[in-house]
Amino acid sequence: MGELDAWRATGRRALRVARLGRQGGPLRQPPRYALTISLRDVVMLTVLAAVVLGGTSAYQVVKRDQPETYREIEDHFKYGSIGSEAGLGIPYWLWLVLPQIFPQYLPDAGQKDAPGEGYARLGFVYEAGHARPIGTSIRETLVPMQGLNCAMCHVGTVQQTTGAPPQIILGMPAHQFNFEGYLRFLFASVKDDNFSPDVLIPAIQQANPRFSWLDAQLYRYVVIPRTRAGLLKSSKDFSWIDDRPPMGPGRVDTFARYKQDFGLPVKNDVGTVDLPALWNQRIRRHMWLHWDGNNNSVDERNISAALGSGATDTSLDRPALQRVADWISDLQPPAFPEEKINMSLVQEGRLIYQAQCLECHSVQGRQIGQVVPIAEIGTDPERLNAFTTALAEKMNTFGTGQPWKFSHFRKTNGYTNMPLDGIWLRGPFLHNGSVPTLRDLLTPPDQRPAVFYTGYSVYNYKDVGFVTSGPDAERNGHRFDTRVRGNGNGGHTYGTNLSPQEREALLEYLKTQ
Repeated sequence: MGELDAWRATGRRALRVARLGRQGGPLRQPPRYALTISLRDVVMLTVLAAVVLGGTSAYQVVKRDQPETYREIEDHFKYGSIGSEAGLGIPYWLWLVLPQIFPQYLPDAGQKDAPGEGYARLGFVYEAGHARPIGTSIRETLVPMQGLNCAMCHVGTVQQTTGAPPQIILGMPAHQFNFEGYLRFLFASVKDDNFSPDVLIPAIQQANPRFSWLDAQLYRYVVIPRTRAGLLKSSKDFSWIDDRPPMGPGRVDTFARYKQDFGLPVKNDVGTVDLPALWNQRIRRHMWLHWDGNNNSVDERNISAALGSGATDTSLDRPALQRVADWISDLQPPAFPEEKINMSLVQEGRLIYQAQCLECHSVQGRQIGQVVPIAEIGTDPERLNAFTTALAEKMNTFGTGQPWKFSHFRKTNGYTNMPLDGIWLRGPFLHNGSVPTLRDLLTPPDQRPAVFYTGYSVYNYKDVGFVTSGPDAERNGHRFDTRVRGNGNGGHTYGTNLSPQEREALLEYLKTQ
């Protein structure tokens, strides 16, 4: 096989490996900090290679830009491209070998019983028969690029008991995914002396024995140096994560990168929030969205999330994103296991819900999707304060020249009421994930746990939330301290005056939502 054919084959091999075991064949991401080499850079930096290879066919190799798409929408949601490779993409073969070269920078390095291997240690979810985790995509270019997609933040796992196989649930918050840990892993790896062609290329060749001589030269002289430069720049761009408490799994600061991109102050903010669920988006149209109700356009919310995943205003794959948006409009959460519901208490709980919760949390309630002032709700104000009037104004300039230009962002004075569909899978609770279970949320704030452990997938069916205490949770989870800035667990005192019997009944009813 000639070098031109080998070069073409590299991209095809990446896709074949990525698609291994997939059901349904292929049909054919604001801030725009490129973590590595951008797609445009790939093309510009390989013009010479095109000349060497010669002619129109070589130009087509260099120009190639084919997103990974899937016939089945569930597979497309899990593995398909939405255009994020342009901003937060990493050359696929390089990304693939980083954990084996730099395992010391993964969480719990050195612990014999550390959960998972490689990227699974960061909460990436793998399916049997797939080489890549859910939430990652590939775009076939001269250098195949790996990116993130919607499923990275919106696919979670549940285990009935320790050691039981995890159930993968689409649309639920990725409570186990440690985005900050992922960034720290990449930034630590790139600063290591072993982030060099002499170490990386042999590892890639071992993972992909057909990695050609020409591939190796491209990686040695273009891809690895440019990736290293991009990651080093991004480590400075994301330096704000060192000025605040750890986010931990299942949480992210959605707007910090936007603020930095717009030249607004970031250092003193703690805008960390829980990842949300994606179910039933149709009923959320025209509700005030995001935790502080700063936008009432589902479409703008979807696009801003895609931009946060790495898409740029020009790389955003709107048709691919629209497929996901159409699907999640009516995506239903799984039901709470019926055998674990005390049905004799459900009717009593329904009456309590109608009296104390319906107004704010039922789709028929007058306050659903509306903002409750911070003085009334009383929850931690840091996220509210982090989204400023200046940022709202700047957000409404984003996408200028694009048909989807933002126009619905605003500054609010509190947090918004949300529907409770699939509430059993949305813990820890409150906007910052500071309350472990629904039982804890129905107790006075001074009785809620001050320290617990997040990111552990074993479920607590009695208290309605994940297991957050005990040896297994401590070994597998992240320590969450509600006494540090942005992690406050106060406020939302609704239902805390219920009697023990009433509390039990309400919990049993909430399991049915």
